[in-house]
Amino acid sequence: MDLRYPIGKYEPQPFSDKQKRDWLQDIQFLPGLLEMAIENLDEKQLNTPYRDGGWTVKQVVHHVADSHINAYIRFKLGLTENNPVIKPYEEALWADLADVKAVPINISITLLYALHTRWHSAILNLPAEAWNRTVFHPASNKEMSLYYLLGSYSWHGRHHVAHITTLRERNGW
Repeated sequence: MDLRYPIGKYEPQPFSDKQKRDWLQDIQFLPGLLEMAIENLDEKQLNTPYRDGGWTVKQVVHHVADSHINAYIRFKLGLTENNPVIKPYEEALWADLADVKAVPINISITLLYALHTRWHSAILNLPAEAWNRTVFHPASNKEMSLYYLLGSYSWHGRHHVAHITTLRERNGW
């Protein structure tokens, strides 16, 4: 198994109502899944990288919050502007900032519960044509539909939960 991609890489899927519902549920339930993944971990465990050269569990949790804040904004921009250019960010540098080291992960978990409640509510009942709206990502020079983003962020949350759960399994935690 490639520890970088414990559930595989994101593979875009053709539009279907069932796939959309599944991905929406992933957005809705991610905070609880992430919280369960870190349950009862001590400080030493939270500061353990999920793989050699990878982020610590603590960095992963804070990264998911940072990433999904950006995702929420990207969706809002995509819903209110015509093919807006979205702002890339240096996620590896963000993972090394002082707040990631100093702030307990329960703060990011709490943030994710609130954020995902808003995000899920904003996109739950979108009309079918809204999923075709696009944003432009300049770092990848790619136009992305909101449906593509939904799948990508559904995968992203499950991907990072799997980083933590597979680390726990490997270490017998």
